[in-house]
Amino acid sequence: MKKKTLILFMILCIFISNTVHADDQIEEEEYKIEDIIEASNSPKEEPILNARAAVIYDRRTNEILWGKKENERRPMASTTKIMTAIVVLENGNLKDIVQVSKKAAGTGGSRLGLKANDKVSVQDLLYGLLLVSGNDSAVALAEYIAGSVEGFANKMNEKAQELGLENSHFVSPHGLDMKEHYTTAYELAKLTDYALENKKFAEIVNTKYYTVNLGGRTKNLSNTNELLGNLEGVNGVKTGFTNGANRCLVTSVTRNDMSIITVVLGADTKKNRTADSIKLIEYAYQNFKEVKIDEKIKNEFEDWKEKNENNIILNKGFSKKLKLQLDEIEQTHIAIPKEKENTIKVQIDVLPFIEAPVEKKQRIGNLKVIVDSKNKLIIPILSEEEIPRMNVMNYLFRLVRNNVLYMEKVNCDKK
Repeated sequence: MKKKTLILFMILCIFISNTVHADDQIEEEEYKIEDIIEASNSPKEEPILNARAAVIYDRRTNEILWGKKENERRPMASTTKIMTAIVVLENGNLKDIVQVSKKAAGTGGSRLGLKANDKVSVQDLLYGLLLVSGNDSAVALAEYIAGSVEGFANKMNEKAQELGLENSHFVSPHGLDMKEHYTTAYELAKLTDYALENKKFAEIVNTKYYTVNLGGRTKNLSNTNELLGNLEGVNGVKTGFTNGANRCLVTSVTRNDMSIITVVLGADTKKNRTADSIKLIEYAYQNFKEVKIDEKIKNEFEDWKEKNENNIILNKGFSKKLKLQLDEIEQTHIAIPKEKENTIKVQIDVLPFIEAPVEKKQRIGNLKVIVDSKNKLIIPILSEEEIPRMNVMNYLFRLVRNNVLYMEKVNCDKK
């Protein structure tokens, strides 16, 4: 009897505890994150992962540095809440007060602990959404923004379409298993990159502990992302788990002015998920670097113009000379393997013969940045100005003008 009473007391203590841990509720083998970090030192070899899909995404260049089935559609569990948060941040007000519905309060899975009729600020609901992965917070926020989960899912899909996420579809704001709810590792990285541009989102996911007010009750939250505060440079983002999706983790890291996002989908255990993420992060920083390329591009183009621009034949053009310019260099850096830095080359290809008329900013050729015989960047070369085509009157005028100039030269020579 005493043993049963003790067990009931311990269970009660867990339920009334002020600190919430969610999204990782199934018990697994114990491990120390320090041991996993130490085991991942100096990973020169390509990572071997337990996860079904993964990607390393460079934020400055928007390039995939490494991937495993990164374009395969998969369920993504609570990493869904990255999209949920962005839709709320772009359509709501942090200071607004939301009255929690019975539906939201009754949502299962990982929870913030909302009760029906609780009055909670949008800001506190967002912390509950992203730190402890509150499914009840997700539904409350969805109803606040769109009146229903279904209406909010429409907004999520509209945002996905706006961001060009062609292999992502959302049915709910929380990510519980549903057939038509999916994304890819690559598109989840793209979505996260966009989300991190929102200062409030970046602030929330980089928060380890936070206290919320749930209609008069306070609750201390602890971020479920165990890499935050334990691995150098980690500043977010989101964990996830369902039976269908298995263990998922999106991580944002900045070291030495290089920012990456790693995504792990479908790991078997929390330990696997953590280990896989660390492997990806350390592999990226050990093996890749960002190289500033815009000045090299400009210098190479100007040198080429000086030697070659006058050699381009402009047939039937009102002007005999074609002036060229580079299109805007939108990408100032490229991400490459460190050992490939000496293989960077700039190749310029321009048509040697051009028929007038030529439109202003007409594409005449390309400048290519090549690394290890592969194109990393292509920038259009354009005509600087419009050049009309010669007509009969233009030819007659030019003929007369040339004759006058010739006669003037002859007379000058006689003198």
